[in-house]
Amino acid sequence: MKKTLLDKTIRPINRFIHYDNSGGIALFLAVILALIWANSPWRDSYHHIWHTYFSIGFADNILSYSLHHWVNDGLMAMFFFVVGLELKREIIAGELSTIKKAVLPMAAAAGGMVFPALIYVFINQGEPTMSGWGIPMATDIVFALALMSLAGKKVPLTAKVFLVALATVDDLGAVLVIAFFYSSDLSFFSLFSGLGLLSILVGANLMGVRNTIFYAVIGIGGVWLAFLLSGVHATIAGVLVAFAIPARTRVNESLYSRSINYLLYKFDKQIPIRGPLMTPKQHRIIEKIKVISRDAQTPLQKIEGALHPIVTFVVIPLFALSNAGVEVGENFFSELMNPVSIGVFFGLTLGKLVGVLSFVWVLVKAKVAQLPRGMNWMHIAGIAGLAGVGFTMSLFITALAFDSNELIDQSKYGILLASVVSGTVGVVLLKKA
Repeated sequence: MKKTLLDKTIRPINRFIHYDNSGGIALFLAVILALIWANSPWRDSYHHIWHTYFSIGFADNILSYSLHHWVNDGLMAMFFFVVGLELKREIIAGELSTIKKAVLPMAAAAGGMVFPALIYVFINQGEPTMSGWGIPMATDIVFALALMSLAGKKVPLTAKVFLVALATVDDLGAVLVIAFFYSSDLSFFSLFSGLGLLSILVGANLMGVRNTIFYAVIGIGGVWLAFLLSGVHATIAGVLVAFAIPARTRVNESLYSRSINYLLYKFDKQIPIRGPLMTPKQHRIIEKIKVISRDAQTPLQKIEGALHPIVTFVVIPLFALSNAGVEVGENFFSELMNPVSIGVFFGLTLGKLVGVLSFVWVLVKAKVAQLPRGMNWMHIAGIAGLAGVGFTMSLFITALAFDSNELIDQSKYGILLASVVSGTVGVVLLKKA
Protein backbone atom coordinates (compact mmCIF):
# COMPACT_ATOMS: atom_id res chain seq x y z
CA MET A 1 0.00 0.00 0.00
CA LYS A 2 1.49 3.34 -1.07
CA LYS A 3 2.00 5.80 1.78
CA THR A 4 0.88 9.40 1.30
CA LEU A 5 2.72 12.47 2.59
CA LEU A 6 0.15 12.68 5.41
CA ASP A 7 0.84 9.06 6.39
CA LYS A 8 4.58 9.74 6.51
CA THR A 9 3.97 12.82 8.69
CA ILE A 10 1.59 11.15 11.13
CA ARG A 11 3.52 7.87 11.41
CA PRO A 12 6.23 9.16 13.83
CA ILE A 13 3.50 10.76 15.99
CA ASN A 14 1.57 7.48 16.14
CA ARG A 15 4.78 5.61 16.95
CA PHE A 16 5.45 7.97 19.87
CA ILE A 17 1.86 7.75 21.18
CA HIS A 18 1.96 3.95 21.20
CA TYR A 19 5.39 3.83 22.82
CA ASP A 20 4.95 2.39 26.33
CA ASN A 21 6.65 5.24 28.17
CA SER A 22 5.50 8.16 26.01
CA GLY A 23 3.03 9.23 28.72
CA GLY A 24 5.86 9.54 31.24
CA ILE A 25 7.90 11.59 28.76
CA ALA A 26 4.96 13.96 28.12
CA LEU A 27 4.42 14.36 31.87
CA PHE A 28 8.14 14.97 32.50
CA LEU A 29 8.24 17.67 29.78
CA ALA A 30 5.16 19.36 31.28
CA VAL A 31 6.82 19.44 34.73
CA ILE A 32 10.04 20.92 33.32
CA LEU A 33 8.06 23.54 31.36
CA ALA A 34 6.08 24.49 34.48
CA LEU A 35 9.24 24.88 36.57
CA ILE A 36 11.02 26.93 33.89
CA TRP A 37 7.98 29.15 33.33
CA ALA A 38 7.39 29.73 37.07
CA ASN A 39 11.06 30.69 37.55
CA SER A 40 11.44 32.84 34.43
CA PRO A 41 11.01 36.61 33.99
CA TRP A 42 7.45 35.73 32.82
CA ARG A 43 6.51 34.07 36.13
CA ASP A 44 3.63 36.53 36.67
CA SER A 45 1.95 35.35 33.47
CA TYR A 46 2.17 31.75 34.72
CA HIS A 47 0.16 32.55 37.85
CA HIS A 48 -2.16 34.93 36.03
CA ILE A 49 -3.28 32.49 33.34
CA TRP A 50 -4.34 29.79 35.79
CA HIS A 51 -6.37 32.30 37.82
CA THR A 52 -8.31 33.50 34.77
CA TYR A 53 -12.01 32.84 35.32
CA PHE A 54 -14.26 31.01 32.85
CA SER A 55 -18.04 30.84 33.15
CA ILE A 56 -20.46 28.31 31.67
CA GLY A 57 -24.24 28.41 31.90
CA PHE A 58 -27.32 30.44 31.12
CA ALA A 59 -29.64 32.89 32.96
CA ASP A 60 -29.03 32.48 36.71
CA ASN A 61 -27.47 29.03 36.37
CA ILE A 62 -23.79 29.88 35.99
CA LEU A 63 -20.69 27.85 36.85
CA SER A 64 -17.80 30.27 37.25
CA TYR A 65 -14.36 28.93 38.19
CA SER A 66 -10.71 29.72 37.53
CA LEU A 67 -8.89 27.82 34.79
CA HIS A 68 -6.91 26.05 37.52
CA HIS A 69 -10.18 24.92 39.13
CA TRP A 70 -11.58 23.68 35.80
CA VAL A 71 -8.43 21.60 35.27
CA ASN A 72 -8.45 20.12 38.78
CA ASP A 73 -12.19 19.50 39.11
CA GLY A 74 -13.17 19.11 35.47
CA LEU A 75 -10.43 17.53 33.39
CA MET A 76 -9.15 15.46 36.30
CA ALA A 77 -12.60 13.89 36.58
CA MET A 78 -11.80 12.37 33.18
CA PHE A 79 -8.52 11.06 34.59
CA PHE A 80 -10.36 9.43 37.52
CA PHE A 81 -12.95 8.06 35.11
CA VAL A 82 -10.19 6.22 33.21
CA VAL A 83 -8.72 5.08 36.56
CA GLY A 84 -12.15 3.66 37.40
CA LEU A 85 -12.38 1.86 34.06
CA GLU A 86 -8.91 0.35 34.54
CA LEU A 87 -9.78 -0.70 38.08
CA LYS A 88 -13.03 -2.36 36.96
CA ARG A 89 -11.19 -4.16 34.14
CA GLU A 90 -8.54 -5.44 36.57
CA ILE A 91 -11.23 -6.64 38.99
CA ILE A 92 -13.20 -8.44 36.25
CA ALA A 93 -10.38 -10.10 34.31
CA GLY A 94 -7.03 -8.75 35.43
CA GLU A 95 -4.56 -8.87 38.29
CA LEU A 96 -7.30 -8.22 40.88
CA SER A 97 -9.77 -10.80 39.54
CA THR A 98 -8.99 -13.46 42.18
CA ILE A 99 -7.99 -13.36 45.84
CA LYS A 100 -4.79 -15.26 45.01
CA LYS A 101 -3.74 -12.65 42.44
CA ALA A 102 -4.92 -9.62 44.39
CA VAL A 103 -3.76 -10.31 47.93
CA LEU A 104 -0.07 -9.35 47.49
CA PRO A 105 -0.49 -6.08 45.52
CA MET A 106 -3.37 -5.12 47.82
CA ALA A 107 -1.18 -5.68 50.87
CA ALA A 108 1.68 -3.75 49.24
CA ALA A 109 -0.66 -0.84 48.46
CA ALA A 110 -2.06 -0.88 52.01
CA GLY A 111 1.43 -0.74 53.52
CA GLY A 112 2.36 1.98 51.04
CA MET A 113 -0.57 4.10 52.24
CA VAL A 114 -0.50 3.48 55.99
CA PHE A 115 3.21 4.08 56.68
CA PRO A 116 3.52 7.37 54.72
CA ALA A 117 0.42 8.76 56.45
CA LEU A 118 1.77 7.75 59.89
CA ILE A 119 5.16 9.38 59.20
CA TYR A 120 3.51 12.61 58.07
CA VAL A 121 1.21 12.65 61.12
CA PHE A 122 4.18 11.98 63.46
CA ILE A 123 6.16 14.91 62.01
CA ASN A 124 3.16 17.29 61.89
CA GLN A 125 1.61 16.24 65.21
CA GLY A 126 -0.04 19.21 66.93
CA GLU A 127 0.50 21.45 63.88
CA PRO A 128 -2.31 23.08 61.83
CA THR A 129 -0.85 21.23 58.82
CA MET A 130 -2.16 17.82 59.94
CA SER A 131 -4.74 17.90 57.12
CA GLY A 132 -1.97 17.02 54.65
CA TRP A 133 -1.65 13.41 55.87
CA GLY A 134 -3.15 12.06 52.63
CA ILE A 135 -0.54 13.71 50.38
CA PRO A 136 2.26 11.09 50.65
CA MET A 137 -0.13 8.12 50.28
CA ALA A 138 -0.30 8.26 46.46
CA THR A 139 1.69 6.64 43.62
CA ASP A 140 1.99 8.13 40.13
CA ILE A 141 1.68 5.09 37.84
CA VAL A 142 2.65 6.99 34.66
CA PHE A 143 5.93 8.28 36.11
CA ALA A 144 6.66 5.03 37.95
CA LEU A 145 6.30 2.86 34.82
CA ALA A 146 8.40 5.27 32.76
CA LEU A 147 11.16 5.12 35.38
CA MET A 148 10.94 1.31 35.53
CA SER A 149 11.87 1.20 31.84
CA LEU A 150 15.17 2.92 32.73
CA ALA A 151 16.12 -0.13 34.78
CA GLY A 152 16.57 -2.11 31.57
CA LYS A 153 14.92 -5.00 29.75
CA LYS A 154 15.99 -7.57 32.34
CA VAL A 155 13.24 -6.46 34.73
CA PRO A 156 10.66 -9.29 34.53
CA LEU A 157 7.20 -8.62 33.11
CA THR A 158 5.71 -9.79 36.42
CA ALA A 159 7.39 -6.81 38.13
CA LYS A 160 5.62 -4.39 35.78
CA VAL A 161 2.31 -6.19 36.33
CA PHE A 162 2.83 -6.08 40.11
CA LEU A 163 3.57 -2.33 40.01
CA VAL A 164 0.45 -1.67 37.90
CA ALA A 165 -1.73 -3.71 40.29
CA LEU A 166 -0.21 -1.98 43.33
CA ALA A 167 -0.75 1.49 41.83
CA THR A 168 -4.31 0.61 40.80
CA VAL A 169 -5.24 -0.35 44.37
CA ASP A 170 -3.33 2.73 45.56
CA ASP A 171 -5.49 4.90 43.27
CA LEU A 172 -8.65 3.36 44.74
CA GLY A 173 -7.33 4.13 48.23
CA ALA A 174 -6.62 7.73 47.22
CA VAL A 175 -10.15 8.08 45.79
CA LEU A 176 -11.66 6.83 49.07
CA VAL A 177 -9.47 9.22 51.08
CA ILE A 178 -10.58 12.14 48.89
CA ALA A 179 -14.25 11.11 49.16
CA PHE A 180 -14.31 10.74 52.95
CA PHE A 181 -11.72 13.24 54.17
CA TYR A 182 -11.29 15.97 51.54
CA SER A 183 -14.86 16.87 50.70
CA SER A 184 -16.39 20.17 51.80
CA ASP A 185 -19.81 20.94 53.33
CA LEU A 186 -22.38 18.64 51.78
CA SER A 187 -25.45 19.62 49.81
CA PHE A 188 -27.59 16.54 50.30
CA PHE A 189 -30.01 17.53 47.53
CA SER A 190 -27.19 17.62 44.95
CA LEU A 191 -25.57 14.49 46.39
CA PHE A 192 -28.75 12.42 46.25
CA SER A 193 -29.52 13.80 42.78
CA GLY A 194 -26.12 12.53 41.65
CA LEU A 195 -26.66 9.15 43.28
CA GLY A 196 -30.11 8.94 41.65
CA LEU A 197 -28.65 9.58 38.21
CA LEU A 198 -25.91 7.04 38.96
CA SER A 199 -28.59 4.45 39.76
CA ILE A 200 -30.13 5.14 36.32
CA LEU A 201 -26.77 4.29 34.72
CA VAL A 202 -26.50 1.09 36.76
CA GLY A 203 -30.06 0.13 35.81
CA ALA A 204 -29.37 0.81 32.13
CA ASN A 205 -26.28 -1.41 32.35
CA LEU A 206 -28.33 -4.25 33.86
CA MET A 207 -30.99 -3.84 31.13
CA GLY A 208 -28.36 -4.17 28.42
CA VAL A 209 -28.05 -0.55 27.22
CA ARG A 210 -24.73 -0.25 25.36
CA ASN A 211 -24.98 3.28 23.90
CA THR A 212 -21.85 5.18 24.97
CA ILE A 213 -23.47 8.58 24.25
CA PHE A 214 -26.22 7.79 26.78
CA TYR A 215 -23.62 7.06 29.49
CA ALA A 216 -21.62 10.18 28.56
CA VAL A 217 -24.64 12.53 28.75
CA ILE A 218 -25.99 11.15 32.04
CA GLY A 219 -22.50 10.70 33.51
CA ILE A 220 -21.08 14.13 32.65
CA GLY A 221 -24.20 16.29 32.40
CA GLY A 222 -25.80 14.65 35.40
CA VAL A 223 -23.61 12.76 37.88
CA TRP A 224 -20.45 14.91 37.54
CA LEU A 225 -22.37 18.19 37.73
CA ALA A 226 -24.40 17.02 40.74
CA PHE A 227 -21.25 15.94 42.60
CA LEU A 228 -19.54 19.24 41.69
CA LEU A 229 -22.37 21.11 43.42
CA SER A 230 -22.72 18.63 46.31
CA GLY A 231 -19.44 19.26 48.16
CA VAL A 232 -18.17 15.73 47.49
CA HIS A 233 -15.20 16.18 45.19
CA ALA A 234 -16.33 15.97 41.57
CA THR A 235 -13.57 13.55 40.56
CA ILE A 236 -15.29 10.87 42.67
CA ALA A 237 -18.12 10.98 40.13
CA GLY A 238 -15.62 9.86 37.46
CA VAL A 239 -14.82 6.64 39.33
CA LEU A 240 -18.47 5.89 40.19
CA VAL A 241 -19.64 6.41 36.60
CA ALA A 242 -16.80 4.17 35.38
CA PHE A 243 -18.12 1.29 37.48
CA ALA A 244 -21.54 1.72 35.82
CA ILE A 245 -20.12 1.29 32.31
CA PRO A 246 -21.05 -2.10 30.76
CA ALA A 247 -18.27 -4.68 30.55
CA ARG A 248 -20.16 -7.28 28.50
CA THR A 249 -20.45 -7.65 24.73
CA ARG A 250 -23.53 -8.23 22.60
CA VAL A 251 -21.64 -10.83 20.55
CA ASN A 252 -19.44 -13.52 22.12
CA GLU A 253 -16.07 -14.53 20.69
CA SER A 254 -17.16 -17.73 18.92
CA LEU A 255 -20.17 -16.08 17.25
CA TYR A 256 -18.01 -13.13 16.22
CA SER A 257 -15.38 -15.41 14.68
CA ARG A 258 -17.97 -17.43 12.74
CA SER A 259 -19.77 -14.31 11.51
CA ILE A 260 -16.57 -12.58 10.36
CA ASN A 261 -15.35 -15.68 8.52
CA TYR A 262 -18.73 -16.05 6.78
CA LEU A 263 -18.82 -12.37 5.74
CA LEU A 264 -15.23 -12.51 4.47
CA TYR A 265 -16.12 -15.61 2.47
CA LYS A 266 -19.06 -13.75 0.90
CA PHE A 267 -16.82 -10.72 0.25
CA ASP A 268 -14.21 -12.83 -1.55
CA LYS A 269 -16.92 -14.41 -3.76
CA GLN A 270 -17.96 -11.04 -5.17
CA ILE A 271 -16.68 -10.12 -8.63
CA PRO A 272 -14.86 -6.77 -8.29
CA ILE A 273 -15.52 -3.89 -10.67
CA ARG A 274 -12.91 -1.83 -12.47
CA GLY A 275 -11.44 1.16 -10.68
CA PRO A 276 -11.04 2.01 -6.98
CA LEU A 277 -14.74 1.54 -6.09
CA MET A 278 -16.22 -1.70 -4.75
CA THR A 279 -19.55 -3.26 -5.59
CA PRO A 280 -22.66 -2.24 -3.59
CA LYS A 281 -22.79 -5.75 -2.11
CA GLN A 282 -19.15 -5.56 -1.02
CA HIS A 283 -19.88 -2.21 0.62
CA ARG A 284 -22.87 -3.70 2.51
CA ILE A 285 -20.70 -6.63 3.69
CA ILE A 286 -18.07 -4.22 5.05
CA GLU A 287 -20.79 -2.28 6.90
CA LYS A 288 -22.00 -5.55 8.46
CA ILE A 289 -18.42 -6.34 9.53
CA LYS A 290 -18.19 -2.89 11.16
CA VAL A 291 -21.47 -3.40 13.06
CA ILE A 292 -20.63 -6.88 14.34
CA SER A 293 -17.10 -5.75 15.27
CA ARG A 294 -18.58 -2.88 17.26
CA ASP A 295 -20.98 -5.27 19.03
CA ALA A 296 -18.07 -7.58 19.88
CA GLN A 297 -16.33 -4.82 21.86
CA THR A 298 -17.25 -4.05 25.46
CA PRO A 299 -18.24 -0.41 26.03
CA LEU A 300 -15.74 -0.35 28.91
CA GLN A 301 -12.73 -1.24 26.73
CA LYS A 302 -13.97 0.89 23.84
CA ILE A 303 -14.29 4.01 26.01
CA GLU A 304 -11.01 3.30 27.82
CA GLY A 305 -9.18 2.93 24.52
CA ALA A 306 -10.65 6.19 23.21
CA LEU A 307 -9.95 8.25 26.34
CA HIS A 308 -6.54 6.87 27.31
CA PRO A 309 -4.52 8.96 24.78
CA ILE A 310 -6.50 12.10 25.72
CA VAL A 311 -5.85 11.59 29.43
CA THR A 312 -2.20 10.62 28.90
CA PHE A 313 -1.23 13.39 26.49
CA VAL A 314 -3.64 16.22 27.36
CA VAL A 315 -5.22 15.92 30.82
CA ILE A 316 -2.24 14.76 32.93
CA PRO A 317 0.38 17.06 31.26
CA LEU A 318 -2.04 20.02 31.55
CA PHE A 319 -2.61 19.19 35.22
CA ALA A 320 1.17 19.01 35.78
CA LEU A 321 1.68 22.28 33.91
CA SER A 322 -0.89 24.07 36.09
CA ASN A 323 0.22 22.56 39.42
CA ALA A 324 3.97 21.91 39.27
CA GLY A 325 5.10 25.50 38.81
CA VAL A 326 6.82 26.39 42.08
CA GLU A 327 9.45 29.10 42.40
CA VAL A 328 12.80 27.59 43.35
CA GLY A 329 14.98 30.24 44.95
CA GLU A 330 18.54 30.26 46.21
CA ASN A 331 17.27 29.17 49.63
CA PHE A 332 15.41 26.13 48.26
CA PHE A 333 16.93 23.62 50.69
CA SER A 334 16.50 25.90 53.72
CA GLU A 335 12.87 26.39 52.67
CA LEU A 336 12.45 22.61 52.90
CA MET A 337 12.97 22.82 56.66
CA ASN A 338 9.29 22.87 57.60
CA PRO A 339 6.90 20.15 58.86
CA VAL A 340 4.95 19.89 55.59
CA SER A 341 7.94 19.43 53.27
CA ILE A 342 9.69 17.07 55.70
CA GLY A 343 6.51 15.04 56.32
CA VAL A 344 5.77 14.68 52.60
CA PHE A 345 9.39 13.90 51.71
CA PHE A 346 9.93 11.18 54.32
CA GLY A 347 6.40 9.88 53.88
CA LEU A 348 7.01 9.23 50.18
CA THR A 349 10.63 8.11 50.32
CA LEU A 350 10.85 6.18 53.61
CA GLY A 351 7.16 5.44 54.24
CA LYS A 352 6.50 3.87 50.85
CA LEU A 353 9.70 1.82 50.92
CA VAL A 354 9.14 0.45 54.44
CA GLY A 355 5.37 0.08 54.06
CA VAL A 356 5.39 -1.90 50.82
CA LEU A 357 8.34 -4.09 51.82
CA SER A 358 7.09 -4.89 55.32
CA PHE A 359 3.52 -5.79 54.33
CA VAL A 360 4.72 -8.02 51.48
CA TRP A 361 7.33 -9.67 53.74
CA VAL A 362 4.72 -10.49 56.41
CA LEU A 363 2.36 -12.14 53.88
CA VAL A 364 5.14 -14.14 52.21
CA LYS A 365 6.64 -15.30 55.52
CA ALA A 366 3.17 -16.24 56.78
CA LYS A 367 2.74 -18.22 53.52
CA VAL A 368 -0.47 -16.36 52.74
CA ALA A 369 1.08 -15.38 49.38
CA GLN A 370 4.28 -15.90 47.43
CA LEU A 371 6.46 -13.63 45.32
CA PRO A 372 5.41 -13.45 41.64
CA ARG A 373 7.33 -15.70 39.24
CA GLY A 374 10.77 -14.37 38.32
CA MET A 375 10.85 -11.77 41.10
CA ASN A 376 13.09 -11.56 44.16
CA TRP A 377 13.20 -9.25 47.18
CA MET A 378 15.36 -6.72 45.36
CA HIS A 379 12.60 -6.37 42.75
CA ILE A 380 10.07 -5.75 45.54
CA ALA A 381 12.39 -3.15 47.07
CA GLY A 382 12.78 -1.44 43.67
CA ILE A 383 9.02 -1.34 43.17
CA ALA A 384 8.62 0.01 46.71
CA GLY A 385 11.06 2.77 45.79
CA LEU A 386 9.18 3.65 42.61
CA ALA A 387 5.93 3.72 44.60
CA GLY A 388 7.34 6.81 46.32
CA VAL A 389 6.96 8.77 43.07
CA GLY A 390 3.59 10.19 44.07
CA PHE A 391 3.67 13.15 41.74
CA THR A 392 0.25 13.61 40.07
CA MET A 393 -1.97 12.28 42.86
CA SER A 394 0.12 13.94 45.59
CA LEU A 395 -0.19 17.32 43.87
CA PHE A 396 -3.90 16.74 43.47
CA ILE A 397 -4.45 15.98 47.17
CA THR A 398 -2.25 18.96 48.10
CA ALA A 399 -4.73 21.29 46.39
CA LEU A 400 -7.53 19.74 48.47
CA ALA A 401 -5.65 19.65 51.79
CA PHE A 402 -4.45 23.27 51.97
CA ASP A 403 -5.87 26.70 51.18
CA SER A 404 -2.66 28.60 51.94
CA ASN A 405 -0.35 29.15 48.95
CA GLU A 406 2.64 28.94 51.29
CA LEU A 407 1.63 25.47 52.54
CA ILE A 408 0.84 24.33 48.99
CA ASP A 409 4.32 25.38 47.85
CA GLN A 410 5.92 23.63 50.84
CA SER A 411 4.09 20.43 49.93
CA LYS A 412 5.16 20.76 46.29
CA TYR A 413 8.82 21.13 47.38
CA GLY A 414 8.56 17.86 49.28
CA ILE A 415 6.78 16.09 46.42
CA LEU A 416 9.31 17.18 43.78
CA LEU A 417 12.35 16.23 45.85
CA ALA A 418 10.81 12.94 47.02
CA SER A 419 9.87 11.98 43.46
CA VAL A 420 13.49 12.50 42.33
CA VAL A 421 14.95 10.54 45.27
CA SER A 422 12.38 7.71 45.18
CA GLY A 423 12.66 7.35 41.42
CA THR A 424 16.45 7.15 41.61
CA VAL A 425 16.37 4.61 44.46
CA GLY A 426 13.79 2.48 42.63
CA VAL A 427 15.73 2.40 39.36
CA VAL A 428 19.06 1.59 41.08
CA LEU A 429 17.52 -1.27 43.10
CA LEU A 430 15.83 -2.75 40.01
CA LYS A 431 19.09 -2.56 38.06
CA LYS A 432 20.88 -4.45 40.86
CA ALA A 433 18.09 -7.03 40.97
